[in-house]
Amino acid sequence: MVLYPKIVAYLTHPFVGNKALVAAAADADVTLFAVFEALFAPEEAPRSSPTLKAKLSEFGSLLRRVYHEVSVRTWNLPRGFWMANSVEDFSQFGISKEEKDKLVGEVIRYMLFKTHQNSGCPIKREELTQLVTKNYHQRNLPTFVINEAKEKLSSVFGYEMKELQRALPSSKAQTRLSQQSGADSKSYILTSQLPPNIYEKYVVDANNAHISGFTFVIISTVHLAGGKIPEENLWSQLRRMGLGENEANHPVLGNVKQALELLVQQRYLQKDKVNGPEGNTVYYELAERTLDAPMSDRVKEYISQIVQDNTSVGAA
Repeated sequence: MVLYPKIVAYLTHPFVGNKALVAAAADADVTLFAVFEALFAPEEAPRSSPTLKAKLSEFGSLLRRVYHEVSVRTWNLPRGFWMANSVEDFSQFGISKEEKDKLVGEVIRYMLFKTHQNSGCPIKREELTQLVTKNYHQRNLPTFVINEAKEKLSSVFGYEMKELQRALPSSKAQTRLSQQSGADSKSYILTSQLPPNIYEKYVVDANNAHISGFTFVIISTVHLAGGKIPEENLWSQLRRMGLGENEANHPVLGNVKQALELLVQQRYLQKDKVNGPEGNTVYYELAERTLDAPMSDRVKEYISQIVQDNTSVGAA
């Protein structure tokens, strides 16, 4: 489950729990992602194709099954479970409710589809702003629309639309800080609001465990190096694990260099080229996604646990 974590959270509550419903919701989500793939591959599967229609029909049937089984139960969804209430008056912008809802829907759709399409890479605020300003030029309207999209993503889909402030490499932080505007440096990611145990049980895909493991190894290595490490030193550590920078067909990671570059695009890491007496040196440094407090705390916790486990084994 990725798109409907709030359904899963509700259905797995001890008072409501129903494994059949959870399975149906999970099936619906898997089918929807097949639809996503088709929508983003129009050459191979145009939107009018029988394949896409069949997937949409299958998805609709599964959702009807979920909603039917929920409706025949005696418990009601909590008030406000599905819909977010916008407390701010949008009439100041001189647009109708239909226009406002359409703009909010476009931002939500863009966040969901772009996150899936780009492997979870942060989405720049500028991209979301342009969805609004292409037809509307009212001041502060983009901020209002983005804020309402955040509310609905949380209340309807169970996602936190988390804002990230772009981190500058340490060598450039002082010289460029004054030049970097707030709007240009902001981006957004989607994170699940499911409880960790539910997320682990119904969302985590065992087939992608190697990606999570690779990410953790890289982030931990850079963290233990003080948050910044020369590129050659990082590859030296990776070669000790059998991962070479020229390896294009690793049986698990594929192109290892591209796998590392993806972490830069996802803003777990950033690259910085520094001039020194012996020429240019490329450094990998922790970026805003890793420096974010919850993520940073988890990394430290996992590292401490590994050190304790190794200490216990050595003592034995």
